[in-house]
Amino acid sequence: MLGLKTLVKNSTILPQCIRAYKNNIAGFGIDIRYKNDIEETEASAIEFEKAEKIIELLNTENDTKRIFENLIEAREIYGIAYIEVIRNLAGEVQQIEFVEETPSIAKTKPLNPYIETCFFYNGEDIPRKRKYCKYRQQINGNTVYFKEFGDPRIMDNRSGRYLEEGETLDIQYHANEILEYKIGTEPYGEVRWIGQTLSVDGSRKAENLNNNYFENGRHTPLAILVNNGTLTQESYEKLQEYMNDIKGEAGQHAFLLIETESITGNTDFETSEKPDIEIKDLASVLQKDELFQDYLDNNRRKVQSAFQLPDLYVGYTTDFNRATAQTVQEVTEEQVFQPERRSLAWLINNKLLNGYKFKYVEAYFREPKISNPDDLYRIMSVANSAGGLTPNKAKEIVFNALGETSEPYPDEWGEIPLSYLRNKGAAEDEYSAVMQNLQKQIEKAASNNEDNIVSVMKQVKGLLQEIIQEERSDG
Repeated sequence: MLGLKTLVKNSTILPQCIRAYKNNIAGFGIDIRYKNDIEETEASAIEFEKAEKIIELLNTENDTKRIFENLIEAREIYGIAYIEVIRNLAGEVQQIEFVEETPSIAKTKPLNPYIETCFFYNGEDIPRKRKYCKYRQQINGNTVYFKEFGDPRIMDNRSGRYLEEGETLDIQYHANEILEYKIGTEPYGEVRWIGQTLSVDGSRKAENLNNNYFENGRHTPLAILVNNGTLTQESYEKLQEYMNDIKGEAGQHAFLLIETESITGNTDFETSEKPDIEIKDLASVLQKDELFQDYLDNNRRKVQSAFQLPDLYVGYTTDFNRATAQTVQEVTEEQVFQPERRSLAWLINNKLLNGYKFKYVEAYFREPKISNPDDLYRIMSVANSAGGLTPNKAKEIVFNALGETSEPYPDEWGEIPLSYLRNKGAAEDEYSAVMQNLQKQIEKAASNNEDNIVSVMKQVKGLLQEIIQEERSDG
């Protein structure tokens, strides 16, 4: 396991992938919600408040979500992670602690005999039988034993021995429980990037080779060639010293003064074979950039594919816009993070908190708000045209998009579709115009003493008023 940790520490991509999992699965926080769309009662409200308090106080040294973030990080490094669970005297889960030294935990296979336990499901206790493991932690020569989460037996944390019926043990020696969270079906799990270990190690060696170039690489930009002559002893020693000290950054752009003398040792000033010194440019053969760039990039992509993470989540791209970023986020949420959140929430509700027998509420991990205002506008327009958008629903959608909580309008019209309200308002305006026109005709006929016409028009007006009243009562 320690080898896996070393690979992660020396990798240029694994820490980013693990951080993306950690931040996006549990990083938005943990909360409580009702299991079904139920009307709140006194009992459900009390249970909701109790569950909130339990989640909040599972750990008082850190935010509860931090415990699960650490759990995810350790699982992605080692393939398995552990939480130590502490119960109160009533046997209820009261506190959880993240086990930091994951490699220090060893466990047995599930041991005989089968132990009967109860699982709370939909308001009833379901009996089940299963085998349990023992866990042992060794740090600095100290050994502590734990029992598997859910094991109802009492274990001595000093010896790992279960107490026989009738035996007693001081409460301080009662073994706590271990709740494990692993990947795969192996006893100690298996990292999801197990197939990329060679790529991770190869990338590390390639990076070391590039780094070694700056320490031991030759940065000699030119060569000095001597014809018909030889170096003086002093120049030879200077050149030897120069070559020994040229390693690393200190040797860049250094220069050397060389003195020569004739091979024959002739001191004549007019000799025809004078020593010739030529300077040869070697800059063209120097390494200009890091080695294995394609190899490193391909290895990075292999590791990302093991995590199913696009470049946007690990900081390897700047070539994106709002539309592409949202598409990437939606796909990754659906394919990667949402299933992981549901899996971890199941562990909390059906294992960690199952003993509380919650009927109405459950724990869940919050997720990011992904919404496109343009898409939202089109959806609301279509719904409104079809007559299905009420003022309360429109208000709820807008407030949710803003990340706020909305309260419905108290009056009945809040549940009436907007298109119906508009049509109804237009009809009433039309009726009002007809009534006003009819009233003018009645007044005109009365001024001309046309009593028969006035009587008929008043009857028509009365009938129209009855029709309007009936439509209002039906609406």
